[in-house]
Amino acid sequence: MERPGATTLRGNPKTLIGPELQAGDAAPDFKAVDNGLAEVNLESTGHGVRIFSVIPSLDTPVCDAQTKRFNEEAASLSGVDIYTFSMDLPFAQKRWCGAFGVDKVKMVSDHREGSFGAAYGTLIKELRIHSRAIFVVGPDNKIAHAEYVKEVADHPNYETALAAVKSLAG
Repeated sequence: MERPGATTLRGNPKTLIGPELQAGDAAPDFKAVDNGLAEVNLESTGHGVRIFSVIPSLDTPVCDAQTKRFNEEAASLSGVDIYTFSMDLPFAQKRWCGAFGVDKVKMVSDHREGSFGAAYGTLIKELRIHSRAIFVVGPDNKIAHAEYVKEVADHPNYETALAAVKSLAG
């Protein structure tokens, strides 16, 4: 499924591959790798409350800020796992985390197959990178919150995502 014009990059329309997920939808399975090259799929993310923070690349200012913000928020979100998904190579993700002391967010690389991007509707067809999005997944593997940021260069609504997390985590 393709969604032409579903996102923009600097005002230029881009096509997203995959569905537009909404609250209440089942979280799709995917196949990606962590920065140690171990396979990551929905099952391996556990059965608690999870934030899936989706970014185009750690080497851009908004992606850098988004990942650091969630790393800081992790300190006050007991029992919540936070994952950052990008097309960056696992080695680059590991290097970036080491350089900035990011140690609470789990990094996931979708570079091999784009499986996460296609399943969650964040894969930009023209560039083979992810658009910006946030998904909050509950213990029942249902999506409690989904935000697709229309303009890739804009920040997501952190407060809405965190409110969804807090309502699930009790």
